[in-house]
Amino acid sequence: MSEAELAFLDAQWDIFAHDHQRPPELAPNGAPWLTWLMIGGRGAGKTRAGAEWIRCQALGLPPFATQAVARIALVGETEHDVREVMIEGVSGLLAVHPPDERPIWLPSRKRLEWRNGAVAQAFSAEDPESLRGPQFSCAWSDEMAKWRYAEAAFDMLQFGLRLGPQPRQLITTTPRPTALLKRLICDPASVTTRAPTRANALNLAPTFLQGVMARYAGTRLGRQELDGEIIEDRPDALWSRAALEQCRVGEAPQLRRIVVAVDPPASSGKRANCCGIVAAGICDAGIVYVLADDSVAAATPALWANKAIALWRRLEADALVVEVNQGGDMVRAVIGEVDPAVPVTPVRAHRGKWLRAEPVATLYEQGRVKHAGCFAALEDEMCDFATSGLSSGRSPDRLDALVWAVSSLALGPKGGGPRVRGL
Repeated sequence: MSEAELAFLDAQWDIFAHDHQRPPELAPNGAPWLTWLMIGGRGAGKTRAGAEWIRCQALGLPPFATQAVARIALVGETEHDVREVMIEGVSGLLAVHPPDERPIWLPSRKRLEWRNGAVAQAFSAEDPESLRGPQFSCAWSDEMAKWRYAEAAFDMLQFGLRLGPQPRQLITTTPRPTALLKRLICDPASVTTRAPTRANALNLAPTFLQGVMARYAGTRLGRQELDGEIIEDRPDALWSRAALEQCRVGEAPQLRRIVVAVDPPASSGKRANCCGIVAAGICDAGIVYVLADDSVAAATPALWANKAIALWRRLEADALVVEVNQGGDMVRAVIGEVDPAVPVTPVRAHRGKWLRAEPVATLYEQGRVKHAGCFAALEDEMCDFATSGLSSGRSPDRLDALVWAVSSLALGPKGGGPRVRGL
């Protein structure tokens, strides 16, 4: 292909856009959407998608626009962010236009001007009042979850979105659990697309992806900044995200005892609870290290038994600590069918889940429990568990298994015995 043909092909955003960079056609209510939330990790292509969407709106390029709009708002966290990222950045508005379509950037007036008469004005979210007065047909807001005056700036922008038959806005952001972002996600006139950093791997330096994934994958920061998840704490929960990050270590030392704790579901099939399977060990200093979470959802008895025994073998554990409240004889029989040589320590719950979990949470506060790795699903349950249980109403099966494992190691006789029947 000639250079001209390659340049033409490169300008066809519709060919190269990822699914998360394409706006859905309709909102959940079946009507055309008014707000498009693009939530993603660092480097997921949010800026490129925002710039391309604005280009399509300004020039009326299908399939992302049906006609050109006259007035556009560009809102960033600061004036510096609007200029350096949204306009002049490597994936910004000036970069995504072919030379013959590129708008003129007037920094002193904070505006972009296209040859067809379309104009985009740049605004800082630190100055919400600057949005009072102008009016727009569409808007692009970047990193809204970081805005210091998010509510005020967003409100002022909504009053200005009043031109044309259907004013729309795109919000590109790495998520944070802000009230505004959560409210917009639930808005029936909003659509949301999500993507982790790895979705855009072909456009990222391999060393960057390998480095950040190795260091942050599974951590609270990684799940937010790389996976694009909204991670939040429950105020009345026994554990917090910050506390769990403090107890995280790269690997466990030499352990004198290892157990695999199992919290079997009362039933099997698609509607069954998860079978909690968590391994932990204790060192000579009396510190417990959580080693693995191999919990499995909707499992048959044979499946969860095989899963638990496989973990027991892999870690060369001393015993399976198994809750037997739900059919003790059946639990022993299922495990015996897989491997009758596995030592099973039965435990029975005599108190509620909160009362059993509270002394384990105290051990965490005392620095006597560490996480040798990242266990995202387990930590989600820990940070969502309060006196009323999980906010979803589901059973905290991973947490139950964790409690049995830690209790059997640290709350038994001499900080390592298996007798936890009184819990």
